[in-house]
Amino acid sequence: MPALDAFDSFLFSLSRAFCSPFAVFVQIQGCLICLILAFGWACAAYVRNRQIKQMKDSMRHGNSFSFLCCDVNELEHSNQVNLPRVSVVMPLKGFGEHNLHNWRSQITSLYGGPLEFLFVVESTEDPAYHAVSLLISDFKDEVEAKVLVAGLSTTCSQKIHNQLVGVDKMHKDTKYVLFLDDDVRLHPGSIGALTAEMEKNPDIFIQTGYPLDLPSGSLGSYCIYEYHMPCSMGFATGGKTFFLWGGCMMMHADDFRLDRYGVVSGLRDGGYSDDMTLAAIAGAHKRLITSPPVAVFPHPLASDLTFPRYWNYLRKQTFVLESYTTKVNWIMNRALFTTHCYLSWGFVAPYFMSMIHITAALRIYIKGYSLEETALTSGGLLLVCCLATCTAIELLSMWNLTRIEVQLCNMLSPEAPKLSLASYNWTLVFIAMVVDNFLYPVSAMRSHFSQSINWSGIRYHLRNGKIYKIERSKDKGPVFTDLGGKNLYGKKGAPPKASFLSSLARSMSQWHQPKKYDV
Repeated sequence: MPALDAFDSFLFSLSRAFCSPFAVFVQIQGCLICLILAFGWACAAYVRNRQIKQMKDSMRHGNSFSFLCCDVNELEHSNQVNLPRVSVVMPLKGFGEHNLHNWRSQITSLYGGPLEFLFVVESTEDPAYHAVSLLISDFKDEVEAKVLVAGLSTTCSQKIHNQLVGVDKMHKDTKYVLFLDDDVRLHPGSIGALTAEMEKNPDIFIQTGYPLDLPSGSLGSYCIYEYHMPCSMGFATGGKTFFLWGGCMMMHADDFRLDRYGVVSGLRDGGYSDDMTLAAIAGAHKRLITSPPVAVFPHPLASDLTFPRYWNYLRKQTFVLESYTTKVNWIMNRALFTTHCYLSWGFVAPYFMSMIHITAALRIYIKGYSLEETALTSGGLLLVCCLATCTAIELLSMWNLTRIEVQLCNMLSPEAPKLSLASYNWTLVFIAMVVDNFLYPVSAMRSHFSQSINWSGIRYHLRNGKIYKIERSKDKGPVFTDLGGKNLYGKKGAPPKASFLSSLARSMSQWHQPKKYDV
């Protein structure tokens, strides 16, 4: 038998250490995390699939418009004329490859009631200003839409500032205001479905939804898809939820006109994150947040989404836990911070241990060592098999939920190019799961100690959970946004000739042609 060299001796010692009671606990915990995620995604898939079955039943009974509503009687003229006015407020920043398609899906909504669209930009220098102005001019006789210039924010994030300017300029008869991110791709009946739920239950404070990420193929895009997936189960309840996504929020307009529960002052006075601030207000005043099962929206990620841009996005997501409105909100954020970091590294550690067990077993096989010589047992490989089984169950559950949400999105937008699972690379999904969970605590700790973040070229500084200083510098910030790859800067008074026109041409071609995730 060959003698053990230094590397093999160290490797076998490490493998034996990873069979200790504490290490076994860590590896079993990792298996449980996988199974809990799989169970959550299975429950979310059940809720989404129930909506699919309801729509199919409606179609079998002769309702060809089930993608708008399952009760065809709601489409009668007598019902449509009584629908309330809705104002859609969209804060814009930059212009990228998917924006025109997304904006078209928003302004071509089939909502039957009075509807206005308020696109809000920081200044006319923003490339989004010229792109959306051109789009509105194409639909000027068909939709009620306008572009507002909000100016620079001084007391809150630029996004919140733009939202509040839009609310201030909305129609006096508006009953509901819908906040949308410019990367949300709506279904024809989305606004009607959200409004119908608000009308059925006046106690609803906020209605929300969640995106279905469409990875572009890069590891960064898969990391973002994986980051969003655990949260998706909190939005697939079919009703009450404690989660809130700032990309889609419908609220009562009078809550802003009257500053009920301090929604305006809470956002305006040092607010960094719109959804975290409003969720905290809802929790403090025991107000209801709901998410209807049809509120899932395709979210194509930028084709050139690099890993550094994913890291910037993750930094912004972890930074929101540093903002808070009350002491209770601070405690909840700290608890979420600690729990998320513990579970993230608790998820990653078993894979590192399994890699050591597998490497040790391969070295024994290749070098011809005996088990007595290495003092190893089969316990390590047994743990590896358990983790592999649980991981396979987790990935299968994630695949099933994604499959069902893709099917639901295709049914809700029958006129759009069909989405497909064909381009999803599940090997990259697994790698992204490990990478994202490893990096989350690193990002969260950096956010905690820095207390500042660069968001689209603007650096925000927090003190006591509120923004107290804002710095702007085009030279020190990113040129493109993280997810959509939008160009943030343009020449004053006119779009930048190269970047804007190329982005416009690319967006127009993508509006007419299926993308690589289409069939």
